[in-house]
Amino acid sequence: MLPIVHLQGLRFAAVRETEAAAHVVKQAAAGIGGWVVTPNLDILRQCARNPKLADMVATADLIVPDGMPLIWASRVQRTPLPARVAGSNLVPLVSELAAKKGLSIFLLGGNTGSAERAASVLEQRYPRLKVAGTFCPPFGFERDPEKFPQIREALRAARPDIVFVGLGFPKQEKLIEALRGDLPDAWWLGVGVSFSFVAGEIGRAPGWMQRSGLEWLHRLGQEPRRLAKRYLVDDIPFAFELAARSVQQSYTKARVPAEAA
Repeated sequence: MLPIVHLQGLRFAAVRETEAAAHVVKQAAAGIGGWVVTPNLDILRQCARNPKLADMVATADLIVPDGMPLIWASRVQRTPLPARVAGSNLVPLVSELAAKKGLSIFLLGGNTGSAERAASVLEQRYPRLKVAGTFCPPFGFERDPEKFPQIREALRAARPDIVFVGLGFPKQEKLIEALRGDLPDAWWLGVGVSFSFVAGEIGRAPGWMQRSGLEWLHRLGQEPRRLAKRYLVDDIPFAFELAARSVQQSYTKARVPAEAA
């Protein structure tokens, strides 16, 4: 059993990136399927505002924190998570370990051509890696009942051990929830725009910005029209809410021993 930290009503695994990747591959190699969700601040905000989304995320087998604000909040409430676990880092980490174990991967989603380009990059990095397939659903596929069977058939034909789904939250999680029963022995990871990172279409922030919790500024500079409202209007106020709740949680923990005495 992995150690658990409770934050904002979700059970986060207190692991580092390498430990999370090793857990996924070990379970997949044993024929034990699972589902990974990597909440960042925005996903945590959506879960806080929408109980149905929170309930869906809570059913995942492995929940890991993809954002420094979550790490800081866990420290403030005196139940520290050891490190950020970025979905974009799990893609190469899991792929490398999968190659060593002879497991296959499938890349589902991403921008047009991103999955294919990311798969090519991963195959070049890890020559023993088995890419079972890629599939990029057309825009609006979730509203077209004729498109869903195509996705299902592509996955059933490929029968991968690990499926990376890059469609953004909550679309990718809803798709995983609908499909994972078809491949119960596989591991499913929602990884957002990670295919574009791996393919080199979007540049990652410098390491110091990732470590200091400023990667969002780098992303905002790259896609201001798409991300400005999310980051500046929605997420920053929620970050203060999260901090306040963490302080309250810390105060509650500090009072319990005294009151019990």
